[in-house]
Amino acid sequence: MPFHAYPLLAAGLATAALLVYLLRRRRKSPAEVERERRAWISKVGRITDGTVIDVQEMDGTHPGQFIIFQYDVAGVSYEASQEITYLRQFVNLHSCRLGLPTSVKYDPHNPGNSIVVSESWFGLRRK
Repeated sequence: MPFHAYPLLAAGLATAALLVYLLRRRRKSPAEVERERRAWISKVGRITDGTVIDVQEMDGTHPGQFIIFQYDVAGVSYEASQEITYLRQFVNLHSCRLGLPTSVKYDPHNPGNSIVVSESWFGLRRK
């Protein structure tokens, strides 16, 4: 085997190894992606005042619980929702009502990316 073929063989093996790694790695579930998003915003987010607009429980193929809230950042009004299905131990949906003041944590680089509750932060106020 000529010496000039060794780099080509090494590149082929590296490409094959990368391909095997990409095909076999474990993909994150939507719940894991959401947990990481909440942790990120909880860590780097800025806090502003907001208001709970609605609380909804969805039935059907994917039952879930959502808090819908609104807040303002730099003169821009945002309306967002957060699925709290996996945070039931932190939130009492029956105490959440329309007009309830809340603190909202948002990503300073993307203010539309926000939360009102996470595993390490709680923005809902009690009246």
